[in-house]
Amino acid sequence: MPPNPALRPWWGGVWPTVVLPLLVAGFTLAGTQWSRWGQPAARPVDALAVVLLLAGPALLVVRRAWPGPVLVLTAAVLVGYLALGYPTGPVFVASLFALAEAVAAGRRVVAYGVTAVAFTAAVTIHTLTRAPVPLPAVGGWVASLVAFVAGCELRRARRERREQAAAAEREAERRRAGEERLEMARELHDALGHHLSLINVQAGVALYLMDDDPEQARRALATIKTSSRDLLREMRATLGVLRGVDEPSREPVAGLARLGALVAENDLAGLPVTTRTRGTARDLPPGVDLAAYRIVQEALTNTRRHAAASAATVLLDYDEEGLTIEVTDDGRGPAAAGGAGGDGLPGMRERAVALGGSFAAGPGPDGGFRVRAHLPTVRDGAAP
Repeated sequence: MPPNPALRPWWGGVWPTVVLPLLVAGFTLAGTQWSRWGQPAARPVDALAVVLLLAGPALLVVRRAWPGPVLVLTAAVLVGYLALGYPTGPVFVASLFALAEAVAAGRRVVAYGVTAVAFTAAVTIHTLTRAPVPLPAVGGWVASLVAFVAGCELRRARRERREQAAAAEREAERRRAGEERLEMARELHDALGHHLSLINVQAGVALYLMDDDPEQARRALATIKTSSRDLLREMRATLGVLRGVDEPSREPVAGLARLGALVAENDLAGLPVTTRTRGTARDLPPGVDLAAYRIVQEALTNTRRHAAASAATVLLDYDEEGLTIEVTDDGRGPAAAGGAGGDGLPGMRERAVALGGSFAAGPGPDGGFRVRAHLPTVRDGAAP
């Protein structure tokens, strides 16, 4: 059975639990008193009749908690009232509200079955105790009942569509939030890994050369200061996004325009980097530009930390479909992968795949280690 969102606590509102049953009770009593004047052969409305007339509206108080049982009981009360020969009138109103709630709750088998039995019993009782019901009248009653049920089904379908749309929106929001958290995690990982690696290397240089080469030690400390400042800036920007603070940054956005500074940082850290460009360089979409920079940054960080390399090369290959990045080194091969269980390679792969690109990492053709990523700038036939 499908989920039944209509089954909510019956005390959840004054209207469905108090006001509506009272209105139905008042209308039923007043309408029956008025209609009995045209039915002199009917049994007078006595205390038992009043109890039966009020029983249906009273059951409506709990119709949302137990839609099936309430429909069965209101139908039984209706049939019992008619079987005792009391005057007809709006005695069926409570049963109609119970029927609507059962349909809304998805209790179709109970709703249709009880309605068919109660309708047949009412027509039979009327025929046996009063007069045969003409076929046109029966047809009109059936048509009215079918139209009422169809309206209930339409209302239920509309409600379900609204709930499905709301659920889809919530799921999309959760997915967007998850993607944003993942992006933040990648940004923090890449920034922390790069800058802390530089700080660690330069701190070691400063300590080693403090006495023998104070000038070189000062340069190492200056590099530490610059790298720590950049790290703090990137962390403030990322944490500002997490806090919902939307303040424009005065610092340049991470992208290939900062590749020269990245190369200089690695040179100072003891890893000479050569950059080569193939094809015609051009401006890239912001997402591609950021991903390209972060992939190069993380690849060089892994090389510096794990590969024991003496040099690295960064190749930027521009073509009509996008940008291919290759970062190679002359280190010790697979050890440059970034360590078992690290987040570097998975993070680079996620960046490339998120843009519809590809990623591969492994031993280079001439030894060492190679990272290769293709980032498309043409999607679904759009121009770059």
